[in-house]
Amino acid sequence: MKRSEFVRNSLLATGAVIGGGLSPAFSKERSIRPEGKPFNLNYGPHQGQFENHAGKNILDQIQFAYDQGFRSIEDNGFSGRSVDEQERIGSLLAKLGMEMGVFVLDKGGNGANTLAAGKQEHVDIFLNGCRQAVELAKRCGGKFTTVVPGDYARNLPVDIQTANVIEALRRGAEILEPHGIVMVLEPLSDTPNLFLRNSAQTYLICKGVNSPSCKILYDIYHMQRNEGDLIPSMERCWDEIAYIQVGDNPGRREPTTGEINYKNVFKYIYDKGYRGVVGMEHGKSQGGKEGELKLIAAYREVDNFMD
Repeated sequence: MKRSEFVRNSLLATGAVIGGGLSPAFSKERSIRPEGKPFNLNYGPHQGQFENHAGKNILDQIQFAYDQGFRSIEDNGFSGRSVDEQERIGSLLAKLGMEMGVFVLDKGGNGANTLAAGKQEHVDIFLNGCRQAVELAKRCGGKFTTVVPGDYARNLPVDIQTANVIEALRRGAEILEPHGIVMVLEPLSDTPNLFLRNSAQTYLICKGVNSPSCKILYDIYHMQRNEGDLIPSMERCWDEIAYIQVGDNPGRREPTTGEINYKNVFKYIYDKGYRGVVGMEHGKSQGGKEGELKLIAAYREVDNFMD
């Protein structure tokens, strides 16, 4: 279906109304919408991407996403929610048969709290985050938590920093592995101060940790900026990639707004057998309800790779 046709037809969605926190106005509104077909890949939207249609309530947004055909969500800030809200999110996801994608490990070595420095106080914060992740996963049914090792420790040789990161991650994996939780390491393009920058470096670290609880989060937006050559890069590291996120470049908005051929990339990861969450960690190119329709239409367009 062409994007213009999708927008004219407006929203695809309905299904059984799930209670436990959905606002009455939203429940009434959504009952008139036709059901949305699930996508070929399991795209996971973030809070706020559909708030113009669904409102501010995260449960309404989850229900709306389900109605559009999405079968997962991501919630980077899940650890900062109240226990009650965490449990209500987990309950709704379970009722709808949806998956929780990544949530960020609390204080997992970001910025100045760097695992590369080898300082015990930094490692302790990271390990406390791993223990917390076990409890968070129980509430939402998720099994992936994002870890960023933090900044370079520029007073140390790179190889020493790498050894420090591997040692800390091994200790974290010892906490997570008995519970089937996977910390996914995300190389980023936000600043050159970050220790973890490319897929080959992350691959080496995962091999060094040597645990099913330490794998790669391959964010296609960041990797396009840092290294390009996306499909060969993923192919080289595929056995350590456990999670994928997306965003087009430039701009970090929905697919079709930048230079990345997402239809080809999605066909590649589908043909590789990836059926996990594809996290929609990006903004929108247009505001309001029209921008949300445009986002949904973009995913319908690039998800049409089966022909």
